[in-house]
Amino acid sequence: MKRVFRLVVAAIMVSGLAGCTSISYYATSLEGHMQIMAARKNVGSLIQDPATPETLRAKLASADAIRRFATDELALPDNSSYRSYVDIGREAVTWAVFAAPQFSLTPRTWCFPVFGCVAYKGYFDRQAAAETAGELQREGLDVYVTGVTAYSTLGWSSDPLLSTMLRQDDTSVASLVFHELAHQRVYVNDDSAFNEAFAVAVETTGVRKWLRAGGNLAGLRRYEADRKRRADFLDLVSKTREELRQVYGSARSPAQMAAAKAATIEKLRMRYRHMRDRRWAGYRGYDGWFETPINNAKLAATAVYGEQVPAFLRLFDLCAGDYPRFYAAVRRIGDLPKASHARALEDARTCS
Repeated sequence: MKRVFRLVVAAIMVSGLAGCTSISYYATSLEGHMQIMAARKNVGSLIQDPATPETLRAKLASADAIRRFATDELALPDNSSYRSYVDIGREAVTWAVFAAPQFSLTPRTWCFPVFGCVAYKGYFDRQAAAETAGELQREGLDVYVTGVTAYSTLGWSSDPLLSTMLRQDDTSVASLVFHELAHQRVYVNDDSAFNEAFAVAVETTGVRKWLRAGGNLAGLRRYEADRKRRADFLDLVSKTREELRQVYGSARSPAQMAAAKAATIEKLRMRYRHMRDRRWAGYRGYDGWFETPINNAKLAATAVYGEQVPAFLRLFDLCAGDYPRFYAAVRRIGDLPKASHARALEDARTCS
């Protein structure tokens, strides 16, 4: 998981916040964000600075070109986001905590001023995330904690490029920049699955366009192969989620339900190994996901980022690949009641 945790940068003393724990969380989040903001350095200046290491200079030059492409070709916001850089000196910028009941795939949500309700809680400090995870586990919940590569403040501040974002190749950098800027273009309160799937759709179509524009056909083939494996992976997870829904909706006793849950998850691992060794010809890029514990929280987190993506891509095609029209169509659907979002996406027959 490399995706976004929605940082709450609203004023700490917003009316309605309850208790010292809430105040402490907001204060710590704001402090973590402000430390990053204070360390920003202009990308253009770093590229020109002879003291900048050559490897970093090349990465920043590529990221700068990607940032211009985002505005010029994808109609993403033309602002100061991702035009500065911070070396954060750690493996992840934030850690996201997901939780779900032992016998349910519905994730717990946390609600914040301005940003609405989301299916995770993010921390700049890994230990704080672990402590929250422990508290949730003691409540009997399934818990999943994952490091996050980048985050978005939805345009409330000038989000910088981070050292965590530049550790991978240029295609990954483009994916992250397009994804995070998409959140600034359209964001719907209280619907994480809608927001993340929309951003993944912008990311996917944007990377394809960027690779074609650069004549990088080999890179495009690698990217499409990666997307196909991602789709295969999400199909496996979706099938398992449906099987678990049947288990959780049955009349089994808790002990029987727990046993059926464990058997269903082990079946998922078996299916993955079969797919990896046969269809994927031994590609092991998802081994890490399957080698760590799998529970309802982890399955819920994966669904947030994937299940509605095909519907958004189909809507993009209905809009003839015109990004402004696509964004307008997404906004119209987002303005509907939350319960109508998924159905409206699936039922769309025209861009308008």
